[in-house]
Amino acid sequence: MPFIPHTGKDTQEMLDAIGADSIESLFDEIPAELRIDHLHGVPDALTEMEVSRLMRARAATDGAPLCFIGAGAYEHHIPTAVWDIATRGEYYSAYTPYQAEASQGTLQTIYEYQTMITELTGLDVSNASLYDGASGLAEAALMAVRTNRRVKTGLVMLAPGVNPVYEKVAAAIAGAQGLTFERLPVDAASGNVAFDRLESGRQPVAVVMQQPTFPGTLEDVDRLTDWAHAEGALAIGVANPTSLALLKAPGHWGEQGVDIACGEGQPLGVPLSSGGPYFGYMTCKQQHVRQMPGRIVGRTTDLEGNPGFTLTLQAREQHIRRSKATSNICTNQGLMVTAATIYMSLLGFEGLRRVAEHAHANTTRLVDGLLAIDGIERLYDGPYFHEVALRMDRPVGPVLEALAGSNILGGYDLSSYAGTDALLVCATETKTAADIDTCVAAFAAALS
Repeated sequence: MPFIPHTGKDTQEMLDAIGADSIESLFDEIPAELRIDHLHGVPDALTEMEVSRLMRARAATDGAPLCFIGAGAYEHHIPTAVWDIATRGEYYSAYTPYQAEASQGTLQTIYEYQTMITELTGLDVSNASLYDGASGLAEAALMAVRTNRRVKTGLVMLAPGVNPVYEKVAAAIAGAQGLTFERLPVDAASGNVAFDRLESGRQPVAVVMQQPTFPGTLEDVDRLTDWAHAEGALAIGVANPTSLALLKAPGHWGEQGVDIACGEGQPLGVPLSSGGPYFGYMTCKQQHVRQMPGRIVGRTTDLEGNPGFTLTLQAREQHIRRSKATSNICTNQGLMVTAATIYMSLLGFEGLRRVAEHAHANTTRLVDGLLAIDGIERLYDGPYFHEVALRMDRPVGPVLEALAGSNILGGYDLSSYAGTDALLVCATETKTAADIDTCVAAFAAALS
């Protein structure tokens, strides 16, 4: 967004209005020995044109490789209208809508986002929003402790398919508040929970499951959700929102559905952008809403019956008395949420379903081609959405380096996660048949 500075005349008029001689005189209460005459180590200012050229050059260094990496961040087609609208000044520069009467547009956008996310996840209430999917899981775990007060263990059990990065972030954030995280046993053939080895009586405060899983498999979330509730735990579901156009919503898992759903919202209209910013979503059942962190927008009517929107169920302590807050998230990724709202509005549910179907079909074509190459096989049995883990007969790193030399990002090295030479590949709707054939040919050449 262009920056329009004040002219010298503007500045002088403001100084005259307040009776100040100069801008320097506004800071005369700061002792001279504490003031600096310039910023050391900071280069000279650039013009807007020079800054734009510099940033374009920096962005160009990323290149435009064929990307078959997933692992939590996904390359999807984003209609041009999404960011043309989101970067308009009224959206781009909007901040916290505390003053409802002056923020109806922002509040309505957030309300529409909340409505769409609850429809996708099958739960009652959404906030808007969290910093990313990983910190969203940490907040969900802390919310579970506040909600499930009869369980005092602070133990959160994670299905084997939960993203390991999410576990690290959750442990860093919530571990300092007394929570511990343990993995449920894994079945080597499927990569999912080994139900025959589950231990009862551990009294977890929450059980976390991911669908699709980090290595791309589909977990038996119905059975795991019911097991969590039988153990007296809350069920927390982590889901890729694009997959929910095809797969069962977390609110419908098992007999009662999960209590809290969270995850990464990046697939909904947010570019990869070298790693961020992204945003996290969170939804929950109505009975847990008072423990939900972040902001919630409600729809109401005024005395004349006109519809209006306002922040609701947000404790004032969240911004002032930090020790009494449900969370210290005092801002959010509002611009990303705006883009996601526009993206979902443009595509609609049918459009999102077609995106998911094309992604699944492309991944199937990619995997079929790779499995025809000697030295590559499926790591886990069973169905998948748009990511598949493959076992290789050699270290993955050199193969990926060879592909990078052909301008192909061939996948995510899954070896440390799987304990064997393994690769996670993903093909979204952005890949053509020619792209996939090029990738398969490059793998064949690298392995020959």
